[in-house]
Amino acid sequence: MATTYCDIAPTHEWHGPYHDTEYGFPLEDDAALFERLVLEINQAGLSWLTILKKREAFRRAYDGFDPEGVARYGARERRRLRANAGIVRNRLWSPGLRRSAVR
Repeated sequence: MATTYCDIAPTHEWHGPYHDTEYGFPLEDDAALFERLVLEINQAGLSWLTILKKREAFRRAYDGFDPEGVARYGARERRRLRANAGIVRNRLWSPGLRRSAVR
């Protein structure tokens, strides 16, 4: 039988709190939904642990995951994101996340 996330997460320093309070829980708040979108998109190809460790840097970089604020991002903010070593950087993702925030 395969080991699942629910098997390993509860005792893990990073995964445990996420698993116990967020994983599988419904989200209704716009900022929480946008946060999950940003984190999931940036996780592609990386471990979830990497993303959890960078979460606070993402929160600071994306203005607390405020979708209305991110929707107003222009070229200066995209350059700031691309220069931020604390987050996962990809020049294609930043404009896409801004467009997602608009919606």
